[in-house]
Formats: sequence, structure tokens, C-alpha cells
Amino acid sequence: MAVGRPGVGAALGAALLARLGLVLYGLHQDGAMRVRYTDVDYRVFTDAARLVTEGRSPYRRATYRYTPLLAWLLTPNVYLAEVFGKLLFVAGDLAAAVVAYRALRRRGAAAGQACGCCAAAWLLNPLPMAVSSRGNAEALVALLVLATLYFVEGGSIGKAAVCYGLAVHMKIYPLTYALPIALHLQSKWCGGEGAVDTGCDKKAKFTFVGYLWQLFVKMLNRDVLLFGTVAGSVLAALTVAFYHLYGWDFLEHAYLYHLTRRDIRHNFSPYFYMLYLTAESKWSFALGLAAFLPQLLLLLVVSIAFYRDLAFCCFLHTAIFVSFNKVCTSQYFVWYLCLLPLVMPSIKMSWCRGVLLLFLWFIGQGLWLTPAYFLEFKGYSTFLLIWLAGLLFLFINSFIIVQIISHYQKEAQVAKKLKQQ
Repeated sequence: MAVGRPGVGAALGAALLARLGLVLYGLHQDGAMRVRYTDVDYRVFTDAARLVTEGRSPYRRATYRYTPLLAWLLTPNVYLAEVFGKLLFVAGDLAAAVVAYRALRRRGAAAGQACGCCAAAWLLNPLPMAVSSRGNAEALVALLVLATLYFVEGGSIGKAAVCYGLAVHMKIYPLTYALPIALHLQSKWCGGEGAVDTGCDKKAKFTFVGYLWQLFVKMLNRDVLLFGTVAGSVLAALTVAFYHLYGWDFLEHAYLYHLTRRDIRHNFSPYFYMLYLTAESKWSFALGLAAFLPQLLLLLVVSIAFYRDLAFCCFLHTAIFVSFNKVCTSQYFVWYLCLLPLVMPSIKMSWCRGVLLLFLWFIGQGLWLTPAYFLEFKGYSTFLLIWLAGLLFLFINSFIIVQIISHYQKEAQVAKKLKQQ
């Protein structure tokens, strides 16, 4: 964010103080109460970092399902203080807001509007505050994703590709952005015309096979090839290096586990109860793979419909991916909340409607958390109620996504700004 703007500095300062306060409170709660404030994954991160400092594999720590790069980054947890990682995540959290602010300014938003969007959707949002201060690494991925979009829209394809390769290495889900990024880059190469409707070449437009071939050929331009080559090289280099160090354990836990994961513990996913009941069935693996089909279809449709506004397209991608995923926890909401500041200026709805949608979103979570509490802390069998609450939450999320799409109006100034760059 630009230096010298009082509103921006105040928002960043308040956000920093709030997060540091939560970090300090977490230290108190961890020592004084039975229920810890710190995320259980943070202990896993620290244990993995300790193994790295001892020259051993981080995957000797059970349930470490992340890149070794994260364990390496958190070695100061062992050498300096265990709170280091939380401070690193808080710094990434604030840096993500800075990138979002600059992206909004580049897209034509006024300084006050850009600051307000970042403050309301991210900086002063309790969920990102809690996630980073509890020791979850999602803020680092959010920073890389936002940096990718920022550089793509600014024309810095190489920098965008490096950030994208790192983001996919950290988490698999940004891989779904590959198609909208490619479509967006080829549309810019064609002078701003759409890949789906007009394009550079109108031959074979009226046949479906010809249309697909035309779309594929137009995607093979310099920017798309440069982005794919650099991002692929970054991802491949990290994969080869860590495979050399840690072998098959790295591939299994960092990549393959997340593709074949079937979490039968209670979570927000509409699929959790089905996967729970079929855990011992021979069809369990196939059902887990089949759960990806609705995601793939919806993501394809959204890519073709909204690729011109890359930030809005990626926001919808992430919201759909999270809502329809076979595993869904509260920290996943950060994946699309970090993109919300970029799309807020393009969503033309009344404050009343916006507050109502936010209220429904919190109500959906509350209705799910109630039976989940009785299951986890009281031992009651509330699996069916949790599943029904999960279905209701899916309906609420779908309704919110439809409302956002129906009230979306791409700013003319955004298109003009990006076209000039």
C-alpha cells in the first residue's frame, strides 16, 4: 500500500496490532486452558522443522502433508523461538493485503475504495486474523496467488509464472487457475477480443470441433507458452530437488495424498457422510474420484464465461472448488476470501443484500457447528445432522455465488486500465 496515506496506514496498523494481540493471547490460552488456541497443524509444522534441523526427513512426522519448503522456512521455530512461524504467517497475511491494494489501484479503484475493500474483506476480517495467528500457513499461499494475478494483469508474465509455480507447489488448488490464466493471456494477445466469441481468426467457428481446435491453437501464443514454461520449470525444479532429498515420501504426502484424500471425519463437505459410510467399501476410492466431476464441470463453465476479468474468474473458481470439495474446513474459506477485495468494486448490490448474504453465510456455519460440537465434545452421534447442515451450507454458498454473479458488472474503467498496460 502506498506510503503516506493515513487511511491505509491506519488499516495496516490496526490489522497488525489485532493479529499480534491474538498471537499473544494464544500463548496465554495454550498455557492456561485445556483447549489450545494454536492450530494443531502448527505443532506438526514445528516438529517437521525440528526433523529438518536434525538432517532427517520432515515426513517422519506423522500427518505432515506439506512441502518440505514449509518445514525449512520454519526452522527458526527451533533455532530462535516457536512463535516465529506465527509471525511469519502474520507478515504474509499483511503482505497479501498490500498486493490486493495495489492490484485494486491498478484496476482503477480510488485509494479510499481500495483501502476500504482490503480492510473490510481481509485486514479486519476475523477469519484471516484467526487463521494466521493460530499458526496456519494459508496466508503464504494467498500472497502467492494474489501476486500471480497482480503480475499477470501488469504484463509481467515471468514474475507471475514464478509465483504461480510456487503457489501450486505449496497447495494443489491453484492448479485450477491454469485454464482461466491461459484464456486471459491469449485474449490479451488477440488484442482484447474474446477467445470464445470473436477471437483473432473466425475460421471453423460454426463447428464444435473446429471451435475447440481454434481455441487450442490461439492459446499457443508467446505469453501462454512463456507462462507455462516458467511455471512448469519452477514446479518441476522444486519437485525434482525434494524428490532427490526425500524420495517417494515427498510425492506421496505433498501431492498424491491431496488428490486421493478421503477424509471421513466430520467437515463442511456435502460428501463427508457418503465417504464415511463407504469407507470400507470397494467403491470408496471411485466415489472419491467421482466427487471431482461436479467441480470440473463448473470450473470449466466459469473459465469460459469470465476469463476476461481474471480476478473475478479465480474468485468464482475458488469459491466453487471449496464449496463442492470432498473435504472442506474453515481454513479453506481463506482461499477465496483473499480474492474478495479484488472483486468487490465489480459487485453492484445494496448494503442490505450484502449484509443478508453475510448473515446467511454465518448462519450456515453456526447450524453446522452445533451438531459438530455435540459429536466432538459430548460424544453424541450427530453424523446425520452434520451432513444435513453441510447440505444446507452448500445451498447457501451456491445461492451466494449466484447472487454475486447476477450482480457482477465489470467496470469499464478496469477494462480500460488493463488494456492500456
